[in-house]
Amino acid sequence: MCNATVTAGGHRAVAVTESAPAVPAEPHAPPTPTAAPATPGTPGEPGEVPEGCEGGRAPGSGQASGPGRVSGPGQESGSGQASGSGQTSPSGRTVRGTGYEGILRRQSLRESAARTYARSLPIVPVRARGLTIEGADGRRYLDCLSGAGTLALGHNHPVVLEAVKKVLDSGAPLHVLDLATPVKDAFTSELFATLPGGLADDARVQFCGPAGTDAVEAALKLVRTATGRDGLLAFTGAYHGMTAGALAASGGAPDVRVTRLPYPHSYRCPFGVGGERGAELSARWTESLLDDPKSGVTIPAGMIVEAVQGEGGVIPAPDDWMRRMRRVTADRGIPLVVDEVQTGVGRTGAFWAVEHSGVVPDVMVLSKAIGGSLPLAVVVYRSSLDAWEPGAHAGTFRGNQLAMAAGTVTLAYVRENRLAERAGTLGARMLGQLQGLAATHPCVGDVRGRGLMIGVELVDPDAAGPNDAVPPAAPALALAVQQECLARGLIVELGGRHSAVVRLLPPLTLTDEQATAVLDRFADALAAAERTRAPHSPPSRRAPAPTPAPGPSH
Repeated sequence: MCNATVTAGGHRAVAVTESAPAVPAEPHAPPTPTAAPATPGTPGEPGEVPEGCEGGRAPGSGQASGPGRVSGPGQESGSGQASGSGQTSPSGRTVRGTGYEGILRRQSLRESAARTYARSLPIVPVRARGLTIEGADGRRYLDCLSGAGTLALGHNHPVVLEAVKKVLDSGAPLHVLDLATPVKDAFTSELFATLPGGLADDARVQFCGPAGTDAVEAALKLVRTATGRDGLLAFTGAYHGMTAGALAASGGAPDVRVTRLPYPHSYRCPFGVGGERGAELSARWTESLLDDPKSGVTIPAGMIVEAVQGEGGVIPAPDDWMRRMRRVTADRGIPLVVDEVQTGVGRTGAFWAVEHSGVVPDVMVLSKAIGGSLPLAVVVYRSSLDAWEPGAHAGTFRGNQLAMAAGTVTLAYVRENRLAERAGTLGARMLGQLQGLAATHPCVGDVRGRGLMIGVELVDPDAAGPNDAVPPAAPALALAVQQECLARGLIVELGGRHSAVVRLLPPLTLTDEQATAVLDRFADALAAAERTRAPHSPPSRRAPAPTPAPGPSH
């Protein structure tokens, strides 16, 4: 229940008796598209909903606010009572309903079992702007997933919409393979203007297929071609994509051509010491492995690293350690590849996360935000590595003109409005407030991140053994927190080794008011999940419990 009134200043004041606070206003937001008349907040209708008056439980809580029911994340069942004509699935089963519940049921019947986000977020977005998504059921959500970090400016930012419209209205070709166009030239110029100085002055760019994982594949092929070597150095906890080569360099793959190195982790240090000492041991291990003639590791084609591991649990690499890895690779003639797919374009408080350490890599892998919410991926590298033969790495959709137009204005907007610096300041404030939760919530094991790339690792303090440096991860609790967040109109993601890290990836346009709303909803969801959680066993260190496959974040 809620009541909405209009103040003298023309702003809506909302008195809310639900637990969810009002949806904060969006900066630079275009008008909401006009919809057919509907009863405000009627489930299944896109009617205008007074801010904060979403009402009822979110689909992810196990209770739908319409005539059918959603039985839980990934279980899109219903009563079969939804209105509208029935449709037949490929199996011959009739699926009824034209509202959002019918859409969810049809998705569960038609789409692959590999779908991920749709299982934990059973919503049907119909409109979005900035931080806010509106579902087909009339509820509004604060989106702290942001397309897995793709939406640097949030949903449907006016500068992005205008750039796309301009290309569409111009009559320019939308598909050009790798031909030169004014749109592509403008994108390349803006991209090079943002690169670290030591790379921008002597760089080449390879346009790849539309996903970050293809850019990773291209980067690995590039360094192998340029060096004539085949091996690769990668790190525990890494995530570089879902195609074969990218997956082989990720943390869970068994590919013997890839040598796994310890990534520094202060909270769960592989050496049991953490901090600067743990990072020093990680660096020494790497140097020893490369210099010991009996280690079994020859000089590889390259080293690939994330300056902040995202899917691995939001783990920032120490700046000194990053500089050490640059020296290790440079001294031994090993190209350093930095994966900036999720960390790039201001996300971590610098335009590129590698700039925190001052490191200039040999290769940068870029995607997500560089396309301004549309599919685009590139590899930028030193010209000395440009050993490709014509057609050595190609892709039908490497000339996405709409994505380049959207990407150009996104890069420029972030640069001109200093949104990277803003992300650093606001992110530090949010980290501090989240760290304060640990005093009253023992299940908060660690809060970490950089800029607006934040992770909260949840643990089971009661299951810690006498020899455990830190308590075991609590994936069941993290899932419960995610569901409670959704019930309160907040979309978050899970990550980390056991999917026990709640991740926040809000857009860089996040306002102070919106940040407060996000933190309030998260704190409320955490308290609710703690009250209702059931005891569970900690995951085994030898055979971790199966966790959902990483989403299509590359």
